[in-house]
Amino acid sequence: MKKRNVLCVDLSSMGSRVTRMIRNFNLENRAFREISKAKPQAAPRHPTSGSFPQEGAAVTSIAGEIHQKNDPLLSMLKDVYVESDDPVPQGEAASAPVKVVKTQTQRRLLKYRMSDVTDIPKGKLLLVEALTGLNNHKRMPKTWTPEKLALEFSLDPKDAKALTDFFFPFDVKIIPPKSETKKQIKDS
Repeated sequence: MKKRNVLCVDLSSMGSRVTRMIRNFNLENRAFREISKAKPQAAPRHPTSGSFPQEGAAVTSIAGEIHQKNDPLLSMLKDVYVESDDPVPQGEAASAPVKVVKTQTQRRLLKYRMSDVTDIPKGKLLLVEALTGLNNHKRMPKTWTPEKLALEFSLDPKDAKALTDFFFPFDVKIIPPKSETKKQIKDS
């Protein structure tokens, strides 16, 4: 077998070489042209009337006012009385035991046991309970009033009212086809 000479070219390096050549083409002339362009002129300054005091004079007059005694302010300052307590040092605060008071919350048993949870605090609902209560209220609003939901799930009446006012269970609607005799693609 004859060996053929094959030229392998890395296209990515060839592309970068071409772009570098295009980027550097006539670089000195382009740079010189940008440098020699006319610079933009600054906007004209607004004419002043000269009624403002000179900066040096303004600074000295303000400095004089600062160092002057103001007797009415000093007399008012003498009437001010401030009481202050020293903060507790960090070492003492860390050594003092902090007592956490746990309040015993009332709990209620679940009607339907779904998981390992057997009881929850009063005033709280599981998602399953919330959806069940909302669905019952939607199906029979005269029977399942917010007051009955509050009693059933140990809720605050205003929370049960808000639950029925602002939350709705999903409606699943299945729309049947309009006609049974639709064009169908048949096997060939």
